[in-house]
Amino acid sequence: MPVPKTIRRFPRFTDLIAILLVSCTFVACTAGSGEGLSVSGRPLSEGGNVPLAATLASIQANVFDPSCVVCHSGASAPLGLRLDAASSFTSLVGVTSRQAGAFLLVAPGDVDRSYLVKKLDGSASEGEQMPLGGPPIPESTIDFVRQWIVDGAPPDSSGVPGQPPVIVSLTPAPDSVAANFPVQISVGFDQDIDASTINELTFTLVRSGGDGQFDNGNEIAISAPVSLSASNARLALMDLAAVSPVDDRYRVSLLGSGPNMILNVSGVALDGEFAGSLPSGDGTQGGDFVAEFEVQGLQASLPSIQANVFGPGCAVSGCHSGPAGPNLPAGMDLSSAGNSLASLVNIASVQVPTELRVASGDADASYLIQKLEGGAAVGARMPLGGAFLDQATIDVIRVWIDNGASP
Repeated sequence: MPVPKTIRRFPRFTDLIAILLVSCTFVACTAGSGEGLSVSGRPLSEGGNVPLAATLASIQANVFDPSCVVCHSGASAPLGLRLDAASSFTSLVGVTSRQAGAFLLVAPGDVDRSYLVKKLDGSASEGEQMPLGGPPIPESTIDFVRQWIVDGAPPDSSGVPGQPPVIVSLTPAPDSVAANFPVQISVGFDQDIDASTINELTFTLVRSGGDGQFDNGNEIAISAPVSLSASNARLALMDLAAVSPVDDRYRVSLLGSGPNMILNVSGVALDGEFAGSLPSGDGTQGGDFVAEFEVQGLQASLPSIQANVFGPGCAVSGCHSGPAGPNLPAGMDLSSAGNSLASLVNIASVQVPTELRVASGDADASYLIQKLEGGAAVGARMPLGGAFLDQATIDVIRVWIDNGASP
């Protein structure tokens, strides 16, 4: 059924990527418009493709997987926006945009408030159309995204019948290190959850008290509103907007056992055990989910810069992800502190061979700083297409360089 023309009028907006030293290169869809054709306009009989339809499964196969997952996956996904099949629903539906708080990334039933569509169709007033660096998604394909939203943005399924719910996403990511205190914690489940079981007894946050430990009695419980999203029955939210930011280690707990526990809409308890990777669980209902993250203001050290700038913003797939070599961007490997050190410090720039990327002890002579501040004689300012790093962040990188750019 054609998508009504009335759902094609949109306000302007921007989202998805904040800190990158280069543009991610997406492998974008190039054509396609209907049943019987792939997103590239080829007959489905050629194999391997899912017909275009106004369903999350089709959008995942025809938009997210080929065009977005290359960057928006894993713990280093830009702005924490993971669009892999396990995470896309809970990362998008009912989730407030981190750059335009008046919008949801996907607002069920309301395309005009859905930031995702606006970024795909290029109506943003700031930044670049997504996918960044690749050809745009065809308008006819975006129509199916619009129709899915008009239809209420339903998930693919309600989980495996009889199986307990599991956690499929957590933002901030487990064991991540952030320079800024989060405004909220979001937890995604694979099934619809009983809203009455998401409360301050079943969904808790504790900070260590400054020592990074949670077993010596000086821990501090964080009091903050907790609820199931009104737009997404698989998304639990903790609102931290009124919580004073403190650099510390934090522990998130969601309970699947005891007198208070999280249940799905059928009354089955959370399968919560977390062994270091998502989804949670051991296959049996019951068990608590416990994960930690750290807030550490950006420090003038390579580990801190790696964790807060290079890792999440530069080393995503298709960007400075390696392997090291003469061909940029991947050839400038910023995927770990060791690789960043080897790719930057006292290494000649490819664009201007007479300049060092990082001149140890001299930030003003470092080509990296010139690119970040927009003073380089060759090429565009980085991140390519913006948003650019604020001067306070660049100044921290400057101090690291002036102090000798040590490991």
